Amino acid sequence: MARWVVIFEDHPREIGDPIRSNHHQAHFDYLTKHSDRILIGGGLRPGPDEWWSGGLWVIEVEKREDAVSLIESDPYFTLGLRKGYRLMIWGKAPNYGAVTL
Repeated sequence: MARWVVIFEDHPREIGDPIRSNHHQAHFDYLTKHSDRILIGGGLRPGPDEWWSGGLWVIEVEKREDAVSLIESDPYFTLGLRKGYRLMIWGKAPNYGAVTL
């Protein structure tokens, strides 16, 4: 198994707000359903009072294709909130020892 990091870029608020408002529960249900592979996730924004501009997931899957399938099946992706994403394999620095997510 490999750990991957996904950094999402969302469409601006004008486009993203209706999608977030109307479909957040479907997105959170998706995260729960796949919590064995999506180890942690959450929204990203430039500052505490600013609008969400993306998200970050740490996932654990065998192949890149598995990661892409998870990403592109999420309601936030299929409904058009996501403008794009970067998918990268993640290797933690050795000085941290064991890390459990």
